[in-house]
Amino acid sequence: MSKPHVLILGAPGAGKGTQSARIADAFGVEHVTTGDALRANKDMDISDMDTEYDTPRAYMEAGDLVPDAVVNAIVEEALSTADGYVLDGYPRNLEQAEELEDMTDLDVILHLDVSRGELVDRLTGRRVCDDCGTNYHVEFDQPETEGVCDDCGGDLVQREDDQPESVENRLDVFDDNTQPVIDHYSDRDDFVAVDGERAPDAVWEDVEAAIETNA
Repeated sequence: MSKPHVLILGAPGAGKGTQSARIADAFGVEHVTTGDALRANKDMDISDMDTEYDTPRAYMEAGDLVPDAVVNAIVEEALSTADGYVLDGYPRNLEQAEELEDMTDLDVILHLDVSRGELVDRLTGRRVCDDCGTNYHVEFDQPETEGVCDDCGGDLVQREDDQPESVENRLDVFDDNTQPVIDHYSDRDDFVAVDGERAPDAVWEDVEAAIETNA
């Protein structure tokens, strides 16, 4: 059996990264994210695209958003060389979803469904080690000593984008741009909605079963 082609969708804080890592390990596929794909292909020659810059690196160093056309090309390159994959963080809008349909065939589309209130609690409660980057949570995953990283002893901080106002804005952007992508896929036979509000192990049981059934 060929390795599965999995698309995972969900709002910030839904647990896509956690489940994607488990999918990659259990099924021996690559975890493809737009961020990793951009970093891996930042010197890709895009001079033929009639864009402002000739490489993705130039956009990143200027602090500008990388155009959809460039992101599409980079994702297509990443998928074309992957022996099975779980795609995480793309497509972010309907235009990218249409491009994806021309790039590859999907075996299963997973949607981690989590309520907005739960997402806000997860994101605003997250704390990150300022030194090593280890994640904690004020309620679900506390360090042994409050405010101190178990791994390296560094200070735990709340990132700027985990502040309540930033979280609400991130979720608004998701609702405007990416929720239509979920709606676009929801009528397909290979679309599986998973209750993402449970413990990670319980979510994983449904995720694994959905992939085994559809792939």
